[in-house]
Amino acid sequence: MADRYAEIAFSPKVQEHQRRNGSLRAYAPRTAGPSSGPVLLGPDERMFIGARDSFYLSSVGESGWPYIQHRGGPRGFLQVLDNRTLAFADFRGNRQYISRGNVDHDDKVALFLMDYANSTRLKIYGRARAVEASEDRELLARLQPEGYRAHPERAMLISVEAYDWNCPQHIPQLFPIENVRATVNHYQQKIAALEAELAALKAEKDA
Repeated sequence: MADRYAEIAFSPKVQEHQRRNGSLRAYAPRTAGPSSGPVLLGPDERMFIGARDSFYLSSVGESGWPYIQHRGGPRGFLQVLDNRTLAFADFRGNRQYISRGNVDHDDKVALFLMDYANSTRLKIYGRARAVEASEDRELLARLQPEGYRAHPERAMLISVEAYDWNCPQHIPQLFPIENVRATVNHYQQKIAALEAELAALKAEKDA
């Protein structure tokens, strides 16, 4: 049965380049057989998505040009509502509303989720729809991260069509600043304790 991600991504022109560069045979099983239809998010995907504090969202405008937007918030602000649906509160930003308008034109979107610390990424194809705050305040309240003061204008719901885990090659290892600060603070305290212990031993020796 054909892999839904490959159905979407491996177009005839893409497969032609795979053939020219010797990778078509390796990917052939992913395009063979009848369509598998939309995929379901598994435990690994749900856990990975729930741990993110940012992602990249790609949409296509009426001009035909793609647009990529970075979305950030508290860890877990991108929520998994069920095994096929993602949602997040769309907070007020620079008020260009490019992604919002693009979704009205074409609901197809792509998400790129990065875990730089572990050199891991998850790519998701989906179909998005906006739910304005006036249409479903209960949904907005559910998606609003606790204690987060940003103002949500709407909810964005994404029906997952396909996803794929990428290889870690060429992903730089980057670490959250709070993790770095905690590690530095731990070792600073340890060094201070060792220095105090060394000073006490030296004083005892000199006495």
